[in-house]
Amino acid sequence: MTKLGEQHEPWQTNGTRRSGRTLPDVAKTNSASVAGELDRVGMAGIDVALRRRDENGHVILTPAKADAFVSLDDPEAKGIHMSRLFLRLHESLDREELSPGLIQKLLSGFVESHSSLSKSSALRLSYSHLWRRPALLSDHAAWRNYPVTIESRIVEGKVQHQLSVVVTYSSTCPCSAALARQLLREQFEHEFAGQEMVAPEQVAAWIDSERMTYPTPHSQRSHAEVTVILGDAHVAYPVNDLIDTVESAIATAVQTVVKRQDEQQFAKINGENLMFCEDAARRIREAVEKLDYAADYRIRVDHLESLHPHDAVAIVTKGVPGGLQA
Repeated sequence: MTKLGEQHEPWQTNGTRRSGRTLPDVAKTNSASVAGELDRVGMAGIDVALRRRDENGHVILTPAKADAFVSLDDPEAKGIHMSRLFLRLHESLDREELSPGLIQKLLSGFVESHSSLSKSSALRLSYSHLWRRPALLSDHAAWRNYPVTIESRIVEGKVQHQLSVVVTYSSTCPCSAALARQLLREQFEHEFAGQEMVAPEQVAAWIDSERMTYPTPHSQRSHAEVTVILGDAHVAYPVNDLIDTVESAIATAVQTVVKRQDEQQFAKINGENLMFCEDAARRIREAVEKLDYAADYRIRVDHLESLHPHDAVAIVTKGVPGGLQA
């Protein structure tokens, strides 16, 4: 008999078992009311921390979101053990440096923890990749934020790693630039009509006058989402290299710190790199084709039109049979 004031709790937690009793596990003991295999079952939007290296080689923790899944190959099983996926994520991601090897180990662990239910697993990680970028001309630098997604899966022991980055850049329409040049030429012809000789200082003064400014009306912020399937031998995620490859191909990546000399240089670079969305997609493809780690790729560019209320889009893939699709 328990005396007044004594605390007696026979249901102390011990895993799935409390002292003297076993907690019910419906997913394990009940069959599915409607039988059938499921491609993926799991959780999305899990808060995790990734252990990765910054630009100086220092190990840092980066907040991220994870989607974790296994297949449900037993058509009679009620469900999977989601807590096993959750715990394995948190036992590994913030303790070991992020790498394809770590992700492969996690995916194998997902399947092993559901050996009677599952043959395949998948993991999606998304995070903001901070990288300090220098100004074009001035002696300044500041942080840029690049969305990064890593998607991996293991099917019957074969692993595939997919890396995606999003790069923001400026695009100026070649057609609008030509129309603006035409206006300038027509105004020049009108201004100096009938003059046999025009002094250089007259032309310079004309160019400098505000009334002679015809800005290109069709210039906008744009996005390139580039996805690559990594080759089997790659032991790291080449995030910085992929970002650099895309920005170098485009040449007009948005800037961080901008002083007047930087803004002028940015205008010059944009003028030298007029592009339709088709041009941008082809430039990036040409650069990505040279990457030895890109076994497959998918490139999508979105020009967020300043002239229209809709966007201009171009998509291209490597064309691998059974690979990434447009």
